[in-house]
Amino acid sequence: MLAPKHSLAKIEGNLVDSLFPVNRSKHALYSDLQTPGRYGRVIVTTRKGSVLDPVHLDTILKLHKRIYQMQVTVPATGVNSYNYSFSYLCLPDDKNVCIIDDIIRAMEEIQSARTSNRSVPILRYPITQLADGRQAYIGHQLGGVQGWGPSGAVRGQGTGARGEGVRSARALQLTYYLQAHGSLMERVASQWEKAFCAELQHFAALHPKLGLYPSTSSSLRTDFQFSSVLAHRPLLASLGACGVLAVLCCSMRDCVRSKPWLGLLALLSVTLSGLTAAGILNLTGATYNSTYLGIPFVMLGHGLFGSFEMLSSWRRTREDQHVKERVASVFEDVMLRFSGSTMLHLMTLGLAASPLTNMEAVRLFCRTATLSVTISYVYMLSFYSSCLVFTGYLETGYRHGCFCRRVPKPDRLDSKPAWYRCLMYTRYQDEAQTTNPPHEVDHSPAQTPNSNLTLTHAHTHPHTANNTAAHGHVHVANSTHTHPHPLPHPLPLPLPLTHSTANTEPNPQDSHLLLGCVRRCYGDWITNTYVKPFVVLLYLVYISFGLMGFLQVTQGSDPSALVAMDTATVLYTRAQQRYFSSYSPVIGFYIYESAPYWNASVQRDLLEYAKGFQRISWLEAYLNYLSDRNQSTSQPRENFTHTLRHSFLREPQFAHFADDIIFAERGQGEEPDVAASRIFLVAKTTENKREEMSVLLDTLRRLSLTSRVRFLIFNPSFVYLDRYAAAVSSPLRHSLLAVLFLLGLSSLAVMEPLVSVWLGLTLLSVQFGVLGFMTLWGVELDCMSVLCLISALGHSADSSGPLLCGFASGQGDSRTRWVRVALERHGVPSLQTLICYSAALVPVSSVRSNLTRTLFRCLTLTAGCSVLHTLAFLPTLLTFLPPSKSQGQRPEGEGQRQEVECVEMNDSTRVVDQITTV
Repeated sequence: MLAPKHSLAKIEGNLVDSLFPVNRSKHALYSDLQTPGRYGRVIVTTRKGSVLDPVHLDTILKLHKRIYQMQVTVPATGVNSYNYSFSYLCLPDDKNVCIIDDIIRAMEEIQSARTSNRSVPILRYPITQLADGRQAYIGHQLGGVQGWGPSGAVRGQGTGARGEGVRSARALQLTYYLQAHGSLMERVASQWEKAFCAELQHFAALHPKLGLYPSTSSSLRTDFQFSSVLAHRPLLASLGACGVLAVLCCSMRDCVRSKPWLGLLALLSVTLSGLTAAGILNLTGATYNSTYLGIPFVMLGHGLFGSFEMLSSWRRTREDQHVKERVASVFEDVMLRFSGSTMLHLMTLGLAASPLTNMEAVRLFCRTATLSVTISYVYMLSFYSSCLVFTGYLETGYRHGCFCRRVPKPDRLDSKPAWYRCLMYTRYQDEAQTTNPPHEVDHSPAQTPNSNLTLTHAHTHPHTANNTAAHGHVHVANSTHTHPHPLPHPLPLPLPLTHSTANTEPNPQDSHLLLGCVRRCYGDWITNTYVKPFVVLLYLVYISFGLMGFLQVTQGSDPSALVAMDTATVLYTRAQQRYFSSYSPVIGFYIYESAPYWNASVQRDLLEYAKGFQRISWLEAYLNYLSDRNQSTSQPRENFTHTLRHSFLREPQFAHFADDIIFAERGQGEEPDVAASRIFLVAKTTENKREEMSVLLDTLRRLSLTSRVRFLIFNPSFVYLDRYAAAVSSPLRHSLLAVLFLLGLSSLAVMEPLVSVWLGLTLLSVQFGVLGFMTLWGVELDCMSVLCLISALGHSADSSGPLLCGFASGQGDSRTRWVRVALERHGVPSLQTLICYSAALVPVSSVRSNLTRTLFRCLTLTAGCSVLHTLAFLPTLLTFLPPSKSQGQRPEGEGQRQEVECVEMNDSTRVVDQITTV
């Protein structure tokens, strides 16, 4: 999941497995060259002193003996239960003896010498010589080493030369490999790993002077999934906090026009869509992983913004219309934009979920998020819209927005207590007619003794929210003024107007708190001439810090950075980085084709390639063997191979090299060829171990392309390093290009193409800022941060798209006026979404997990950068940058005022006609 799915390193690993299978790698370097199936590993550190001190050495050997004799029972109960020990599960060598680390043999030799009062054998670092004469690399088994210099001076930690004596060591690493062939052995190995961790925990309690840091083959998976367990309660707290603020954001002083239940129902809609998506995944056999913790927040941001936009549009409709007409007006106003933003979500996530994505975790996340967003959109169209209709009928019947009880009229409220009057405060239609000035909308049919027909003249001024189109089609908006005029012709009782119009607020104190703040304070302040230069300066600072972070982006290819904190994986990784970071992982240098090893120039090339590395090389040992016997290293092929097979490999100290050479038979009576071979290289590293390994990998690969000897290099860690940056960033790059392409196409179909240009620039700016600021906040570019960046495209489109459309939709009047109108209509839903979204993110920050920490930081930056563009940068820039608000697009001769006559005629059964004269 966390490594590139298709990479050259995986191909090289398959070739290595075919040449040198696991069952042939039966010596010390197995742990560093092959990816083991099941194992148990422990780092032992000392609080004081060295692990080679007699007391600590005896304790460590006692621990080794307890682990060796530890037994597990499978099945736990029953007649067919059997006890399995490590000797039954271990990987045996060619002598049918369990493979153990070479440092254990070296420590047993030291203990034996001390017991028999013999001189203690010299332990050298990083390559030492065992009692049987074999050289062993112990650089990854002994850590925190201080060595003796040539003159007896003490060298610093990890600064030893090749083969110098060890004075002290602060840490020791032991590995126990298990066989796991078949389902039964897999169960036994799994139980043994659990017993291994329990035994180490018990042993650490008995020996407080030692620090034990265990790790098993399942530790990474367990600790990666443990983030979900830790996030259970914070996610419930997020849901509760978001629900409370959603209720407050939908509430008003007017108890009838207040919609607190819609806030909870919007959250319920998001929750139900998430549960539906989870059910579909379970039915299809998909598995859950901790990266899915980000999907609820993707749905939450998109769903809440759509619901707040619908509620804002509902409040702009005329209250004297039928509920169906008001809902139709809401759909006409909101659903096109909401569907467009949903399309952007689906395109970005869907493309990242395609086979073009080379990271399995990213692909699975985006596939699930695409399904979730689709279901959320369906729920918004069906469930939430039905709830909006239901609350609309409650409002029409003057029922309390919270308790659904009919609110009495003011004359009946006068006798009630003050708290009851405050709780039941509302404004009736007749109050609006008596308190409003003459240019207020008439909500009731005008009736006269001799007339049943109403003629309405609608005077549309330049400052109306929606202007009349050039061809004379009139859409009357919330600042349209209507004046009733009775006609002298007796006609039946009129019906309400069928066009959606919204009345201005008769009592500003009754409006929504955030809407009132934006309308009376923030809109005027952000468009003030003296404020604009500071906003532009703020944007330049934003870009500068974003660029600073962008230039420092680092790739996070370490899987341990995505697990829960204070777990076995994290503690083990910290100990390994502290004590075992002096040398790189063991690199396998594989010559996979037959080569003329007897040729002097080939020998020089191979020795030159290995120069500068700590190495265990059969070729170098063989050439030294020939030199010690006064034989030429450049011999005919038959002599070279014969001596190698019948002399060199039969020496006890060199017998282990037989695992590193593959012979290919020739004709009968001829010496076989060396078909393939391997040598082992270890590089000296510093603190930036992964960056150095990536550079080393690229350097050696380029060398393999020009070398006469066909070779490759491999280590299991290369699977994470190989093209990781390209693999993890390609989904983001593809999604961003797809969105820009979609916006380019949409610009050909909309009335104002500059809307797509502005939206594309806004998405780029938000992405640039999030990427830069997350780097400055200590977040690396790993799969989790890339998932957040992909979802940020949709979130920023949700936030800024309606504002841009609202600004570009009208013509005439000043830019400043239209910026204020757009902020009133679409800035308030963005602000409401930010409040609820931020409240949902706060509990996530308390989860002790590296994955959720990355998730919290990236999503916080996404919400902050998006709302900063929507409420500050765009309103300021749109006041002096295109699109223009010139009035030249109107027909020539058209004045600043348009007079619209709407006549409705009704016979006894139905509406006959509607005549509109402009």
